[in-house]
Amino acid sequence: MNAYRIAVVDDDLHIRNLVEAYLVRENYETIGLGTAEEALELWRSDPPDMWVLDIMLPGMDGYEFCRTIRREAEVPIIMISARDNEVDKIMGLELGGDDYMVKPFSPRELVARVKRQLQRWYKLKAEDEAASHDHASADIVVGELRLSIEERRVFWEGAEVEITLKEFALLQTLSQHPNRAFSRDDLLAIVWGDDYFGSDRAVDHLVKRVRKKIMQLPVEAVWGHGYRLRHEGGERG
Repeated sequence: MNAYRIAVVDDDLHIRNLVEAYLVRENYETIGLGTAEEALELWRSDPPDMWVLDIMLPGMDGYEFCRTIRREAEVPIIMISARDNEVDKIMGLELGGDDYMVKPFSPRELVARVKRQLQRWYKLKAEDEAASHDHASADIVVGELRLSIEERRVFWEGAEVEITLKEFALLQTLSQHPNRAFSRDDLLAIVWGDDYFGSDRAVDHLVKRVRKKIMQLPVEAVWGHGYRLRHEGGERG
């Protein structure tokens, strides 16, 4: 039996009930919500393992909800919308959505994508934890940046910075190889996994999030290629 609990956020009761019914058939636990405000209450009190999130919601929309969640943590999010517009899809993926489906959609296809995202997401999480265990003895220090691999903590100028799983993976990759330029495709494969099919602009958005948290972090854009962490001292400390 699947132990995963999935929150379905949609103000259309018919769609919400339909999606929940198909997920329950596959032995997932579900909770249905009609607004992003209700979803935020759930996130803060008893967060689910995954979100199926409508974009067009009354009050706070799905984009803003996704942005809020991504400031705090990483969790699988499938966005659904009646908007079949490339700009909307790109925006949803850039804000941290892991998949995007256009209404009307096949509930069976949605269930298949839910399974795929959960398998991919928690496989990456397990691999990340295993890698951190293998390298538990060594912190990474590059200038004023320090990463505690064992504890999954980040410090800038001695002060701790709250970081999500993907943000940590990005910082770990760049700081392990200071001054090396990573392409966006490289970073997508490392941080999101080889089977991620979203826009490479998701990398740009992730870098923006990290820069907001560590404003003096010397992450440089390499025009037409990707990013690197500049370190004047050469090798990391």
